[in-house]
Amino acid sequence: MAFYEWTPLETASKIRNKEIGVRELLEATLAHAVKVDNEIGAFLRFENEYALKKADEVQAKIDRGEQVGTLAGVPFGLKDNICSKGMETCCASKILGGFYPPYDATVMKKLDEADVIMIGKTNMDEFAMGSTTETSYYKATKNPWGLDCVPGGSSGGSAAAVASREVPFSIGSDTGGSIRQPASYCGVTGLKPTYGAVSRFGLIAYGSSLDQIGPIATTARDCAEIFEMICGYDEMDSTSMPMEIKVLDQIDDGVKGLKIGIPRSYFGEGLDPQVRDAVLKAAEVFEKSGAEVEEFDLSMLDYAVPAYYIIASAEASSNLSRFDGVKYGFRSESAEGLRDIYLKTRTEGFGSEVKKRIMLGAFALSSGYYDAYYNKALQVKALIKKAFDDAFAKYDMILGPVAPTTAPKLGESLKDPLAMYLSDIYTVSANLAGLPGLALPCGFSREKMPIGMQLLAKAFDEGKLLRAGVLYQRETAFHEKMPAVIGEVGEE
Repeated sequence: MAFYEWTPLETASKIRNKEIGVRELLEATLAHAVKVDNEIGAFLRFENEYALKKADEVQAKIDRGEQVGTLAGVPFGLKDNICSKGMETCCASKILGGFYPPYDATVMKKLDEADVIMIGKTNMDEFAMGSTTETSYYKATKNPWGLDCVPGGSSGGSAAAVASREVPFSIGSDTGGSIRQPASYCGVTGLKPTYGAVSRFGLIAYGSSLDQIGPIATTARDCAEIFEMICGYDEMDSTSMPMEIKVLDQIDDGVKGLKIGIPRSYFGEGLDPQVRDAVLKAAEVFEKSGAEVEEFDLSMLDYAVPAYYIIASAEASSNLSRFDGVKYGFRSESAEGLRDIYLKTRTEGFGSEVKKRIMLGAFALSSGYYDAYYNKALQVKALIKKAFDDAFAKYDMILGPVAPTTAPKLGESLKDPLAMYLSDIYTVSANLAGLPGLALPCGFSREKMPIGMQLLAKAFDEGKLLRAGVLYQRETAFHEKMPAVIGEVGEE
């Protein structure tokens, strides 16, 4: 087994047992990642100097017999909207090009203290606005399972980096499905934590009431380990919840005695029959393992996407007003006077998808339309939250698809933006309700593209999701499969 096939926990074990040195592993990882990334484009930039220095520091701690983190020495990729001190962080946008944060995001700080090693910033849709990682100013990322397909978005670079085994795990963010959907398209595991479970300090905001940071790895067990590292209260984030969340102590408890609900509305018109069949077969695995599985009505799906895009766009129009060419990042060279700086910098610096959402949000918040659109969307959000509360009074988890189809071809979604927005139909409701969601690979299509399923639970119940994920991956092997591109590149 090649080093890049090891999971994060397997990698850490080999480092602890001195089967491989930290620098030796890191140099091999960087060499492999650079080679594979020429095909995939998962990373925007590699931070070799930082990573090698950190590797030597971790190795020195191990050699001195000091206590280190459970994943000490393991490399990872960080989404480009999460601040890392002194390293360019630009949200895959022209307007933030050349921005070097003077501080680390809390998540980056926690991972650094846990002795894992960030090797670079992963590609994403510009300001996390998109579902394909094609709206990045710098390049489009390709799906490792089909180089003519998208990896999903907006954390497409993070998911593709794990699927192509460039890194054992990565960190992404999820505003409306941006961890779960690319995890599904790329055949890996992704956890969107409860809103408030992981600090958002240092995450460059898109929709502040919806954004959440989470891990992407090959297995649910690894996601559980990483989640425990990054979760917890942070006084720097006013939405952070002052509570301790432990998931590892129940990770092997299985699903016996749990009730899993399957919403009928998730399996209606627009769902690819191959996706439907794969998810229903996953339900059978849970049933055979002792869970009670039944269908029920969750009749609010039709309202989730419009409510989400109004709320997210409204918050984006406010959050992105700070990027004006004055404080940091790109400034138009042809601008004359302050008003002209604002106008030309934002016109030249933002991509079309970002400008579209800023204008939509500004319109929804404008005088005369606030009540008709934004306020009504907030009312729908409350109804969606109540519908989930009612469901979780009866069920421990909800099972459904992540996306209606497997990964579309490159360029298809940009030609039909409405179809791209509707691809979020199964994911956005968890963000509106602030719930945790876990995406797991559960099959492959006839075209050999990954299919993902999604488990949802009530707030701060990540433990049930992850133990269900561990049980499912113990009974199946979809998460163990690797795309052919890895071997093809490695043989060159």
